[in-house]
Amino acid sequence: MFRRLREDTRAMCERDPAAKRCLEVALAYPGVHAVWGHRLTHRLWNTDFQLLARLLSHVVRMLTGVEIHPGATIGRRVTIDHGMGVVIGETAEIGDDVHMYHGVTLGGNTNEPVKRHPTIEDGVQIGANATLLGDITVGEDAAVGAGSVVTRDVEAGATVVGVPAKRVD
Repeated sequence: MFRRLREDTRAMCERDPAAKRCLEVALAYPGVHAVWGHRLTHRLWNTDFQLLARLLSHVVRMLTGVEIHPGATIGRRVTIDHGMGVVIGETAEIGDDVHMYHGVTLGGNTNEPVKRHPTIEDGVQIGANATLLGDITVGEDAAVGAGSVVTRDVEAGATVVGVPAKRVD
């Protein structure tokens, strides 16, 4: 457990030039705290303590401004820079080494009890206030520009921007 906490802290230190030292990140970065809180709530969610998981995730949201449904799956070294306003839905899947900024939404587009939120593969960067909707996949090492609205799959390594998001590279 402590190894994962150090790993998360180091990942943020490497990705955020404003981070002066890892102790500062561990103590004062709400995006990191939200991911740590999610690890606990996700474990509770998967062991049939779903009400408790939802209640704790609500407390984490109040403290950090980041809402992550306990059912979402989040990989290693996922970082949320600034954090405020991030929303990650129940069936979202996020791979390793993903970096996202404030205001990102990984939302659903149906009320049916199916996979309805995005899958974000390893190494993806998602800019501030980007909205990704539905059961789509953002491929490995892709980038989503700030303010973009993504409703279709994004190829690995691609950069997409705009409303609706289009490939620019």
